[in-house]
Amino acid sequence: MATKDSSQPENSSPESLPSHQLPEELFWEAVPLYQHEGFWLPRGLDTQLIQAIQEQFQARDDDVLLASPMKTGTTWLKALCYCIMTSIREGDDDDEVGDLLVKNNPHDCVPSLHLINSTDGVQYPFSGMPSPRLYHAHFPYSILPESIKNSSCKIVYIARNPKDTLVSLWHFYNKFLRPNQPAFPLEKAVDSFCRGVFRFGPFHEHVIQYWEESKRMPHRVLFLKYEELIRDPKGEVKRLASFLGRPFKDEDEVEKVLWRCSLGRLKELEVNKNGKIFVPVESSDSKKGIPNSAYFRLGTVGDWKNHLTQDMVERIDELTREKFEGTGLSLEAS
Repeated sequence: MATKDSSQPENSSPESLPSHQLPEELFWEAVPLYQHEGFWLPRGLDTQLIQAIQEQFQARDDDVLLASPMKTGTTWLKALCYCIMTSIREGDDDDEVGDLLVKNNPHDCVPSLHLINSTDGVQYPFSGMPSPRLYHAHFPYSILPESIKNSSCKIVYIARNPKDTLVSLWHFYNKFLRPNQPAFPLEKAVDSFCRGVFRFGPFHEHVIQYWEESKRMPHRVLFLKYEELIRDPKGEVKRLASFLGRPFKDEDEVEKVLWRCSLGRLKELEVNKNGKIFVPVESSDSKKGIPNSAYFRLGTVGDWKNHLTQDMVERIDELTREKFEGTGLSLEAS
């Protein structure tokens, strides 16, 4: 689909234009997106709201921001960090009284900046959260609020192999946008992904921004790889807890957190079999809500091999080599 001509006024930069004058596309012929500062954002998250979030959101020095592209392990990361930073990690295995993960989807436990509803104000619900606050954003680093960049708050970022990211994105949006319909053509999904046209894409630029910040400020930005979490969950979760200033007392505590946050357990909880999450900035699709069950599928490494053709693989791999060249970053499973 051709990109709409922005018809910029004279002496006007793209960043200063209202969102309706910026390049736009329909993601999967269903969700309106517009391009802002090089990234594709949902139409409901317009430039005025972005500017308000950037200028008005007040970070605290002891905040913890979880950041990620879509479908790279966000749900798992939210569950892990929520457990690490609360007392439920110390509970008995069968103690579900204080375990909010039994009653709430991880996305309900850790609110997201990009889901701010303009009618509620930029600070809601964050101003009422006790310190240390834990929240999330799909924003690229360049679009984060200035107070986050200028504070001492910590950022935990999770990335994933782009081919598995794409396949997970494909399954997720098919379940959300096309229930009881044929799947969106995978070749079109690959094309959209490679052009960066999906919520908060392009993928590689998003990843590189946080990778560079993690090298520049390792004390503030922790860069996690989904594949490493799968390969060595104990080691990576210990590293995560230490970074958050909440090191584990013993191996038993590590095991409890991994069990509470395991895909197998979360997938079988009643709250994640039923219910929906309503996304106020997802345009009219927000009225449908996203089923909680859509956030839990396989969670494996290498599922792309079951879906992508050789031509698709070569296109994505070539793009990845081009984008990551010289960065020292690899997202291939070791």
